[in-house]
Amino acid sequence: MTYERRYLGISAGLAPQIPADPSEVVGYRLPTEAEWEYAARGGNKSEGFRYAGSDHVEEVAWFDRNSEGMTQEVGLKLPNELGLFDMSGSLWEWCSDSFGDYDEVEQTNPYISNGSVRVIRGGGWSYVARALRITSRNGVSPTGTSFSIGFHVCRTAP
Repeated sequence: MTYERRYLGISAGLAPQIPADPSEVVGYRLPTEAEWEYAARGGNKSEGFRYAGSDHVEEVAWFDRNSEGMTQEVGLKLPNELGLFDMSGSLWEWCSDSFGDYDEVEQTNPYISNGSVRVIRGGGWSYVARALRITSRNGVSPTGTSFSIGFHVCRTAP
């Protein structure tokens, strides 16, 4: 997977196009929630941090105590183990999954496709540190807009 940071501008009037089955997408797409979490945790280089790249939120994330009430330029904080910036804090990020409870059985790349609310991950610049933990998740309508939601895109390797 390759990831590229982009901000979903509200003024552009764009709503994310959510595929029914991400494995069928050709080209760039939103990550599944499992892909997002794998990337945020640092993939196969993970050191088990609470936030993406550190246990110290101030080192890797923009949040309510350091953001000055607005988004900040990407890359000013430390990256995670995969070299990805701002996976914790700055903006909540869209995932292609519907928001819901997962089965308690361990799964590889689970995907929830039935639901009207989509997953966002990572926390935002106006939130407390706890909301920025890698395990934190939330759900919002895919037709809604917000100044605190953006996305990473990924691409399935050919």
